[in-house]
Amino acid sequence: MQVPDVPKAAASAPHEPRVLIEDHLESVRVRRAPKYSVFLAVGAALGLVVAMILTFVFNGTGDVSPNTGLVYTQTQVFGFLALICITVGVVVGAVVALILDRALARRAHAVTVDRERIHIED
Repeated sequence: MQVPDVPKAAASAPHEPRVLIEDHLESVRVRRAPKYSVFLAVGAALGLVVAMILTFVFNGTGDVSPNTGLVYTQTQVFGFLALICITVGVVVGAVVALILDRALARRAHAVTVDRERIHIED
């Protein structure tokens, strides 16, 4: 028995999907925004520098503490000041970023964009 000769192109032709394209215009607001993580990191770094400066400029570590009766080393004083100054630096950096964000929000402008949606149906 002989099999009828079928062209290969016709036998393996895939089904062509139907492509639908929706196109419409939209109005969006574009503005610049600060990166909060950068402001927080810079605030923490500045707080660390301030703690270091305060530790070495004011040499009050040789005296006995009136509250605890202990003598603190310069490293301990730096650690205490770093905890406080880094926290304050992060807060100041966050406040500066918020103020900058509010100021830049006023400069936002509207832009018209062309939006396309492509749907492929089998």
